Amino acid sequence: MAKLNILEFPDPRLRRVAQPVDVVTDRERKLAADMLETMYSARGIGLAATQVNEGVRLLVLDLSETRDQPRVFINPEIISRTGSQTCEEGCLSVPGIYAEVKRAEEIRVRALGLDGEPFEQDADGLLAVCIQHEIDHLDGKVFVDYLSPLKRRMVEKKLKKQRQREPDAVA
Repeated sequence: MAKLNILEFPDPRLRRVAQPVDVVTDRERKLAADMLETMYSARGIGLAATQVNEGVRLLVLDLSETRDQPRVFINPEIISRTGSQTCEEGCLSVPGIYAEVKRAEEIRVRALGLDGEPFEQDADGLLAVCIQHEIDHLDGKVFVDYLSPLKRRMVEKKLKKQRQREPDAVA
């Protein structure tokens, strides 16, 4: 496994729309394993392939406190949404920034697993938020897009200042 570089907002590559995976191969399985290692190392709970500059529809999650319940969704699509919830979100691509985002309270998602087999899963609470957040990444959207233009500019300025203070930071 390898730790991957996480792109940071406002990197334009985060705006790329990911392409579907035609066939699940060892390449996708390795990418998922590398993404999980990267996510765990960064202390995140979710990561989309576009965040590591891979243009495929693949995301990984692990909401467990013990970090031993990884989930992989290939070609995820939300097939139903109900209710509404507002949750404070953060993002590995927008380090140190948190904001309230309104999303569906319950969803049903369809995806492929690492075995290439399709599955459907119902999700609510934090799991629903995470899946929606990561699918947004696959669609070229970042959670700061839900903020007002003024707040988004403030986020950009704050991140720029953080990068200037960190000599090893990637612009």
